Amino acid sequence: MVSSEYLAVIFGMGLATFLPRWLPLVYLTNRNLPSWLVEWLDLIPAAILSALLLPELVTGGVPRTLDFLRPELLAAVPTFLVAIFTKSLGGTVVIGMLLFWLSGKFF
Repeated sequence: MVSSEYLAVIFGMGLATFLPRWLPLVYLTNRNLPSWLVEWLDLIPAAILSALLLPELVTGGVPRTLDFLRPELLAAVPTFLVAIFTKSLGGTVVIGMLLFWLSGKFF
């Protein structure tokens, strides 16, 4: 049997994740945002991805120290260049997997 406290916690957590997504959607549905704001919002996914990836690529060990010879970084840099120059998702994924595999063999 589930107590009412657990149900209240589950409902509260659902509400806490639903409202921050629903309110802007409802409020901004029929409104035009300034172009500078739209351009700024377009940068958020790249900033989040960078914030998640960079620490894993350049730090290692416990405690964390800078390590620029990590296999992940050595595979990521050429993969990034392939992505920029070819703009091919499939090619980038294949090259990245190949380079990561090769870096694991030699480092």
